[in-house]
Amino acid sequence: MGKSSKDKRDAYYRLAKEQGWRARSAFKLLQLDEHFNLLEDVTRVVDLCAAPGSWSQVLSRVLVKGERIGRGGWEDRRYRELLRVRGMVTGADKGSETSPPPVPTARPRKDVRIVALDLQPMAPLEGITCLKADITHPSTIPLLLKALDPDMDGPAQSDSSENSNARSTTHKIDLILSDGAPDVTGLHDLDIYLQSQLLFAALSLAVRVLKPGGKFVAKIFRGGDVDLLMGQMRVFFKDVTVAKPRSSRGSSLEAFVVCTDFALPKGWNEAEMLGVGMPIKAEGRERTRPGRLTREDGVVELELGSGSESDEEQGTRWIAPFLACGDLSAFDADASHTLPEGYVSLEPVQPPTAPPYKRALEERRKLGGAYGKTKLGSGV
Repeated sequence: MGKSSKDKRDAYYRLAKEQGWRARSAFKLLQLDEHFNLLEDVTRVVDLCAAPGSWSQVLSRVLVKGERIGRGGWEDRRYRELLRVRGMVTGADKGSETSPPPVPTARPRKDVRIVALDLQPMAPLEGITCLKADITHPSTIPLLLKALDPDMDGPAQSDSSENSNARSTTHKIDLILSDGAPDVTGLHDLDIYLQSQLLFAALSLAVRVLKPGGKFVAKIFRGGDVDLLMGQMRVFFKDVTVAKPRSSRGSSLEAFVVCTDFALPKGWNEAEMLGVGMPIKAEGRERTRPGRLTREDGVVELELGSGSESDEEQGTRWIAPFLACGDLSAFDADASHTLPEGYVSLEPVQPPTAPPYKRALEERRKLGGAYGKTKLGSGV
């Protein structure tokens, strides 16, 4: 299959190259931002599993360069539509005098700190600090805090409160993003399990460095036991929503969990991150982690015990909402689109720096071809 056929089959792949994005996944973050306004009042961001860097590229252009894309672009389109409507009204009623609304302005934000982490090396971006680290390893958090504050000397000063030895009073992060996924095997149960463990590692890191009221966005594979992860997130975040961007293929199991308004529950300790639905003791009383109940219609409800942040929510049942985000008139990620006449396919903006299949390609080229044909025998 050639490049032009892939451009036709995947409109977002083609648009990513035309608009200068490193990967089509940039549209997923932009569409999530359009609905949830994730980048509002955000200056300290961590992008986990960042390579090849499309989400970090969005952060660089919006926060560092001050470009109006995503939510800003949506506001600009709304402003132009408002001017058009007001122009029609004032044209019909010449006696009325209405001043146009203020023009949205784009300006770079001050004191922006963005850190991108990945096991794979990533090509540099303006305003982005790239770290090659493992988010599942405890030593990553000190490296992350050091990257956010290079002038910090020695270990981060910890809060004096109990069970907060990993949290710092000077290193607060507004937003943590994670678009990471394991190399899929095709065995859906195994892929969902591996993805849930990766998301759990990202959540474990997030609860140690997020500031109160912070946001957390991560990729999730929808499966039979995904509600257990939802229960964990609901303990730490007031609002938890599962969103499916328009640019995410409908045939894919992936979705994105958007968590806002972070707050640690009272009596929380790191050992509580090991599971859900188990009775535990905290502050001299016994409480139960979120359990689940499957209704007759197949809908799974999570039972929030006394570990929830408000007394009103104790004993209530909660279902994670699921919604589609992004302009519904945008391209369908599962459809094929006709290319314009004379279209010339473009090269990717940033080829992979260290793909896991690089050695396999080199060995295949030595044997005579990179696309399945070698000199070892006919038809091979």
